[in-house]
Amino acid sequence: MTDEKIKERNIVTNRKAFRDYEIIEKREAGIELLGSEVKSLRAGKVNISDSYAALDNGEVFLYNLHISPYAFAGDEGHDPLRVRRLLLHKKEIKRLFGATNEKGFTLIPLRIYFKGPYVKIELATARGRKKFDKREKIAKREADRTIERAHRKKL
Repeated sequence: MTDEKIKERNIVTNRKAFRDYEIIEKREAGIELLGSEVKSLRAGKVNISDSYAALDNGEVFLYNLHISPYAFAGDEGHDPLRVRRLLLHKKEIKRLFGATNEKGFTLIPLRIYFKGPYVKIELATARGRKKFDKREKIAKREADRTIERAHRKKL
């Protein structure tokens, strides 16, 4: 099966990340999950807003990703805030290690989605925005909207 035939279905998007961070580079990673976590993801019971990724002993882990326990899992439910390992190639991990060693860079998840039967996470190398940068971006967006409105009224 070719890549273009595999369907992607978004589970959750980290909208806060696009406002608070300047996205430098994006990459796709797998995520190690339990069965009940996958069921909760299918139901959309996940919060990605405060999560981040970090390197530890040559592996990448995802912290503060809240996946609510699956209601029908029985006694063998999962810890909602457990640390989850991300599945990346060694070469990608080395590249991320080099990128995050620079001052001000961090790894943040942008979205979680199904790609075929697999759960994938879009991870970004990002730099935090200062308050004045956020204001500047909002002001530019507002100016663009007013210009667009003026163009529409002319036509």
